Amino acid sequence: MTSQSSRSDKILVVDDSPDNVFLIKTILEEEGYTVSTAENGISALAELKASPCDLVLLDLMMPGMDGYEVTKHIRGEMKLPQYIPILLITAHDTPNVAHGLDLGADDFIRKPVTVDELLARVRSLLRLKHSMDERDEIARQREDFVSRLTHDLRTPLVAADRMLMLFQQGALGTLSTQMQEVIAIMARSNINLLSMVNTLLEVYRFEAGRKSLAFQPVNLGQLLEEVTGELSPLAQDKALSLSVDFTEESNTVMGDRLELHRLFTNLIGNAIKFTNSGSITIRFTSQRQFDKSNQSQFSEKSNSVDYIRIEIADTGPGIPAEEQATIFERFRQGSHKSSGSGLGLYLARRIVEAHQGIILLNSELGKGSVFIVFLPIKA
Repeated sequence: MTSQSSRSDKILVVDDSPDNVFLIKTILEEEGYTVSTAENGISALAELKASPCDLVLLDLMMPGMDGYEVTKHIRGEMKLPQYIPILLITAHDTPNVAHGLDLGADDFIRKPVTVDELLARVRSLLRLKHSMDERDEIARQREDFVSRLTHDLRTPLVAADRMLMLFQQGALGTLSTQMQEVIAIMARSNINLLSMVNTLLEVYRFEAGRKSLAFQPVNLGQLLEEVTGELSPLAQDKALSLSVDFTEESNTVMGDRLELHRLFTNLIGNAIKFTNSGSITIRFTSQRQFDKSNQSQFSEKSNSVDYIRIEIADTGPGIPAEEQATIFERFRQGSHKSSGSGLGLYLARRIVEAHQGIILLNSELGKGSVFIVFLPIKA
């Protein structure tokens, strides 16, 4: 009995033998599948570009472009919008089927094919295909929901922020001391919530591939002075020393200024948030050589790239060793009572990586933390 789903499945059969193509095509069409054919690797790739299918039955040994090359192209350069399973068809005397699987094929069947085995493997791979398509659709729906939710939440939060500001400025009448305190608490809570929503929206944009950066020369000295100036009232409220220390004349990188501002606001803001006494110091220098402990974080070409090293050091409580390994992963909340949503450092890592840089952490309990950002001077 032919299932409803199989009647809509399209299968591409690629084989240089007309007899093999005719046999497999006949078997599959009797089961209700839609079958297209190609006689060589080049025409198979052209067919896939013109009309993607649900499954490829691919002969391994063909003249010109063989099945290995076709598999490599499908899994690499073609960048198809959806995953297409590949079933290799190979002769009994072909020894290196494993190479085809390593290149990205999903299964193989040996010639001469039997009807039952062929159909069983086809059904198995189509179930895999449908499962992956369903998973991807759920992921797209979730991402769309998060995008719409965060966007819609921002509107009333921004409106509430404006109204609370008017209250605080006395535009709607004189407030009692008690009311002023209540309004101030409401305003801080609203700002915190708006910040969380903005962070969630930025994380979504990165993960959905909808984030585009505008690279331009950015003077890090000016940027960090600007960020520390904006955050200095928070440090003053806690009697913390906040300073920027740099002696480099050349401190310009190619980057997106808005995203770098977001990055350092996050890192410096965290340092202030988690430090109860002492200081936060921001310092940076040019660097081409890296410590052996950090070398693995960089690609081989990093040795020919000039980096600026930015450190944000605090005298806070430090971060437990067991938390450091996952601290840049999303939704990884620390054990500190002031820990937030677990998205801030994840977003920081995404911003740094989008600039072809690296972010690291050195921390010891009771001795504070140092977040280290390496940014290439030329992107």
